[in-house]
Amino acid sequence: MKVKNADEIRDMIMNHPIELRRIFSISAHIDHGKSTTADYLLSKAGLMSAETAGEKRMTDSDDEEQERGITIFTTVVILSFTYKEEDGTENDYLFQINDTPGHLSFTGEVSRALRGSDGAVILVDALEGMMTQTETNIQLAVGEELCKPVLFINKVDRLISELRLDPKDVFSRLDIIVSQVNNKIKSIVSKDMAESWKVSFQNNSVAVGSAKDGWAFTVEILKQQKLSPQDVFQKYAEDDKQWLRANLPLDEALLRMVIQHLPDPKRSQKIKIPHIWQGDLESPEGKSLVECDPNGPLLGMITKIFIDPRSKRPTIIGRVFSGTLGEDDKIYLINRRETVSIKRLGVMEITDILPVPKIPAGNLFAALGFICPAGESFTRAGTEITGFDSISYAAEPVVSQSIFPKKSGDVAKLGKVISTWIMADPTASYEMDPETKTYTLQGIDPLQIDILITRINEQVPINVSDPIIVHRETISQPSNVFTTKSPNGHNRIQLKLYKLPESMIDFLREGKELSLMDTKERSRLLASHIDSSKYPDFDEKFFRGFWGSSETNLFIENTKGVQRLDRIKEFVLNTWRQFTRKATLAGEPLMGVLFEMTDATVHVDPAHTGLTEIMAMVSSACNLTYLSAGPKLLEPLLRIDIKAPEDYLGALTGLITQHRGMIESITEQSGSSVLKGILPTSETTGLADEIRGATAGRGFFGYQFYKFEEVPPHLVDEKVTFIRERNGLKTEVPTAATWERFVYKQS
Repeated sequence: MKVKNADEIRDMIMNHPIELRRIFSISAHIDHGKSTTADYLLSKAGLMSAETAGEKRMTDSDDEEQERGITIFTTVVILSFTYKEEDGTENDYLFQINDTPGHLSFTGEVSRALRGSDGAVILVDALEGMMTQTETNIQLAVGEELCKPVLFINKVDRLISELRLDPKDVFSRLDIIVSQVNNKIKSIVSKDMAESWKVSFQNNSVAVGSAKDGWAFTVEILKQQKLSPQDVFQKYAEDDKQWLRANLPLDEALLRMVIQHLPDPKRSQKIKIPHIWQGDLESPEGKSLVECDPNGPLLGMITKIFIDPRSKRPTIIGRVFSGTLGEDDKIYLINRRETVSIKRLGVMEITDILPVPKIPAGNLFAALGFICPAGESFTRAGTEITGFDSISYAAEPVVSQSIFPKKSGDVAKLGKVISTWIMADPTASYEMDPETKTYTLQGIDPLQIDILITRINEQVPINVSDPIIVHRETISQPSNVFTTKSPNGHNRIQLKLYKLPESMIDFLREGKELSLMDTKERSRLLASHIDSSKYPDFDEKFFRGFWGSSETNLFIENTKGVQRLDRIKEFVLNTWRQFTRKATLAGEPLMGVLFEMTDATVHVDPAHTGLTEIMAMVSSACNLTYLSAGPKLLEPLLRIDIKAPEDYLGALTGLITQHRGMIESITEQSGSSVLKGILPTSETTGLADEIRGATAGRGFFGYQFYKFEEVPPHLVDEKVTFIRERNGLKTEVPTAATWERFVYKQS
């Protein structure tokens, strides 16, 4: 294999045959060895020395990553290798690789990397086996983004050196991991796809090895080298790891799997495009996308915003799926409805951009000159094309933290900095209190918020509150119908509330830009997520009255003959959205509620329909209907799995139950006990240290967001009081009497 220089890489990006390209992500549970593995690929390409491979974790280039010892941001690397095919011919392959994070906090980075990838190297620790985040990553790769997988079982050295297992027991453990991965794949794709995408030793789509020691093999490689697995055990007995690295190099095994089993961009897009693009596949745009045609209409997606830790300059990273992106192009951001210019175009190489004048379909790219949220679709300015579906994320924001600038004059600057970081990671969000000038960040867990705050504080000095767990509010029954009036008595609105079914809530969580859709298409889509036997009135005609969505809540206008509604529409929606962010019970976000406006009166004189009048009228209607609909407080739950020696099972069971947890299952796996359970997010503070203490440091654990569930009845009053005080509200929950003066009573 030979190292390519910059000019050769640039030429390959623009002109290399599509069948000799691979775009893939390396994905795994935290600490299973992704970045260590990536070091060997970088070393083979000449980007780092062979001596430091496996130790430097070069793709963890950020200071925060080095300090914490984890991957936080997806790193993109462009590599080229010369590979000898089975018939003896040599081909140059171009690899575009994403090294992704493994921690729950950063699954958004994984989702976005997989949207731009065609395949995934799923990496599993041989000692820890399948963990929660492994399952999540397989779900994201195979189920959500249709990236074909191969499997690398890492840290086999630990089974040999630490556990001192004999070959039979090692092989048994490896077989179990392969079986678990295939069972997960089987559970999320069609039968035909599960059969063709399953991983196996027999077809060389599974490699085993040690990234720390730099070796790996597939069955094919062992046969060609006239070796057996027992030879590996012998070399460890002789403490000759250098022989393993020289004769069974890790990069050789991984690259063979990638070349032999992962699809090139054209083959991938035939499968991927129908799954992520809702446009007409028979249109010129659709055909170009499916064929990955560099001469077709331009359509791509921005999958990552890389913010340089030193300069704080944002770099746009994405993929061109159709057409060719040029350095002088003006591009149209489809969701933002905005035209922007590119100042510099190229491909990303860890933290640097290698300039390339044009990027054809089937490539990742990097650009400077503008910023927008990750997940944005784009086309050439002056062109109208349907954008890609929103990226599906595996977790919900359940933790929040308030920040405000140390200098009062930095409020606007702080807002701009926060906005930039939230564009880079849309799994987090923020809002500002205009009175206190305080910004509230919301994220998946405390670590994600902590990283954001560290980054923000580097640019604007801030004061920070303690992190809090964000709950949700919902209703348990349809509300009464209320008609409220504006303070001047000249305007009226009538509302009724309904609880949305889980199918609709799940759909709204996907974050599709409903307001930008064609009315008929949107109505059909919304109606398709409703069980007509249970909700006969919620049909396509009903959803034509869609006014807006707020997280997982809907506002539907279903009035007859009301004039001048357009005049107050934005006032109504702004007030309603404010209410959904801070509902009546505890001031927490609302989840899964449909608001139906059934009647209204709008005064003919605009002087009587100002914001203050409409806001009071709508706010009182929202509060009154909500209080009549059986309001409920929901808390976020996490799914946890813990692997530990059987001796510690009793201590772990007691620990989970002490934290209001529920044990789902206890199984035996390769000599260890595996405990799976559910527990409230609010009970996880300090839990990591307790698990380590209960298992003498021998327990491995992982967790992922599970769902929101009603707070137990005996804890509701205490929780509501606590949250209301925390949110700066009076401890008493308001009653309908609070808004009685706004109720319209016919004389």
